[in-house]
Amino acid sequence: MTDPTPPHLPHVHAQALTVTRAEREQLGGHPGRVVWLTGLSGAGKSTIANALERELNRQGKRTYILDGDNIRQGLNRDLGFSDADRAENIRRVAQVARLFVDAGVIVVVAFISPFRAERQAARELFAPGDFLEVFVDVPLALAEERDPKGLYRKARTGELRQFTGIDSPYEPPLAAELVLPTAQLTPQECVQRICALL
Repeated sequence: MTDPTPPHLPHVHAQALTVTRAEREQLGGHPGRVVWLTGLSGAGKSTIANALERELNRQGKRTYILDGDNIRQGLNRDLGFSDADRAENIRRVAQVARLFVDAGVIVVVAFISPFRAERQAARELFAPGDFLEVFVDVPLALAEERDPKGLYRKARTGELRQFTGIDSPYEPPLAAELVLPTAQLTPQECVQRICALL
């Protein structure tokens, strides 16, 4: 899919490419897709993303993980955690994911991505069936109990502000392609369900 040229950049034009997405997918042996894992911190997104990539790699699929923490160390290191910065965080990663899908890669996005509007905007960049929203669902109390990075503790003591689930909202998906209740499912069971969806 091609975005129209933004009105503030009239001198920027799309460059026609001679190798098509279909040709890239044929070379790779599978279609490009984005598996968008969304959920609270501590829900299990990164754990599932890593296990999923390992399984897809075992199957001979070309993959890449875009993990929220990793992207914030490079591409998005200039962004904070205001609502506007969170929206820009998702806009950028969605554009990168779109490039990977066009390259015929299965890209696994593991981002809290707390707002429905931003996830919907990301979805709209893709053709139908290319964007698979997966809600990694966990009760807030269990996410806090897990607290693998100690972030909930910092949020509760006021040391960390605008933390999703504490003083910044998380808006659960209303119609995700898949819901993974990680309080009941193991990471491998989650991977099996995502592979069935793919």
